[in-house]
Amino acid sequence: MQPRKFEKLQEIINKHEGKVSHLIAILQEVQAEYRYLPEEVLTYVATAMGVSPATVYGVATFYAQFSLVPKGKYIIRVCDGTACHVRGAAPINFALRKELALPDQQQTTDDLQFTVETVSCLGACGLAPVVTINDQEVHGQMTPEGVLAVLAKLQAREQQPAEQA
Repeated sequence: MQPRKFEKLQEIINKHEGKVSHLIAILQEVQAEYRYLPEEVLTYVATAMGVSPATVYGVATFYAQFSLVPKGKYIIRVCDGTACHVRGAAPINFALRKELALPDQQQTTDDLQFTVETVSCLGACGLAPVVTINDQEVHGQMTPEGVLAVLAKLQAREQQPAEQA
């Protein structure tokens, strides 16, 4: 009998018929569920699919889309490509990190609400400097004040359900 905590994992694997050729898709769905790929989850996936843990770990570490460390509910990416850098990406990144009290080597807040990442390019140079939220919201011509306003809106979103309860 499998532990209850792996039921959702097993559903994902079953949906893909446990095919090794679907490993990347399986890991994508698992990461969407957990927001990262915990070691015990990778081990379970390997065992359930009948492949070595090294195979699963190798795929999880090869592709940049996968994370072995927890990420926040909101992943904020600050572009630092040439156009964004020249137009002020560094002060935007600094303002975000300061507001979230993130030390230099830490990307994710302790409450797992926010992850701040600096990326080389977001492909929107005409809007520089650019910030994205969860790869869905694009905020162009950003300023330190503007990014703090975006952050405040995200924080307000998180407060609403608590106030309505």
